[in-house]
Amino acid sequence: MMQEPLFMQPVFQEKIWGGNRLHTVFGFDLPSDKIGEDWAISAHPHGRSVILNGTYQGMTLDQLWAEHKELFGQPSEEVFPLLIKILDAEDDLSVQVHPDDEYGKQHAGELGKTECWYIIDANPGAEIIYGHQAKTKEELTQMIQEGRWDDLLKRVPVKKGDFFFVPSGTIHAIGKGIMILETQQSSDTTYRVYDYDRKDNQGNTRELHIQQSIDVTTVPASTPQLAVKEIRKGNSALTTYLETEFFNVYEWQVKGELTIDAKGPYTLMTVIEGFGYLVVDGKEYELKMGTSCIIPNGIQQWQIKGDVKIIASDTAKK
Repeated sequence: MMQEPLFMQPVFQEKIWGGNRLHTVFGFDLPSDKIGEDWAISAHPHGRSVILNGTYQGMTLDQLWAEHKELFGQPSEEVFPLLIKILDAEDDLSVQVHPDDEYGKQHAGELGKTECWYIIDANPGAEIIYGHQAKTKEELTQMIQEGRWDDLLKRVPVKKGDFFFVPSGTIHAIGKGIMILETQQSSDTTYRVYDYDRKDNQGNTRELHIQQSIDVTTVPASTPQLAVKEIRKGNSALTTYLETEFFNVYEWQVKGELTIDAKGPYTLMTVIEGFGYLVVDGKEYELKMGTSCIIPNGIQQWQIKGDVKIIASDTAKK
């Protein structure tokens, strides 16, 4: 069994609302100054990660998943189930909603999209749209058709370090001035409810998906309750933000050295602050801001050294 982490080449996505903070904050060499997303760990056909090191260097993650299931604990899923992104919202994202698995597979031919956000940074006064006020589908439909956005949409102020769970069916939008790390199902199906009547460089408004949005929105909206758990180890901390059927999400705040045991068949990790080293079987691998890797099946324990903050996830069933 291979005993090395799999480091990922970032895939950058240009967006109408994107900026250049993935360069100024994370140091990435960007192809333009309108980059909204770094697909940090992805096997999705719209942006496949390439392995940067070791035995499987040059392979894409979807290839690896198809040909070497042993690296992931022999999973039954047909496609790699998770997608990790870093988003830079220079402007407001569209107001949108994602389908669940049943609707997604039937109408879009792929998984639904439940996701969650760790707020890496937020400008003063920044806010997200998170939920809605409609009590029935009829009321939701009427408010959308009449454009009563101030009545319909719930706005929530955010700050660095906040965490939000966004199940499928949740109307939501990331506001301008926010950077997030997003852990989500491997899906690129988004239904836009409202896009502020914006026009692109050609003077065109972006497509809306009103009926699909109404179909998949959960009514009435409910705000998920988080049961955050923190374990202190010396000057370091292990925080569990979320345990769901789709993914579990953790924060590793390391100051010095921290030993971590695998919980799932494989672990995904992305560095969002600081600098350090991942130590596997005595070998050190550099961790700088924006570094993303998968710790495959067979590595049951590893160390993180340095002064570094990491968001990690796995698919361990709870």
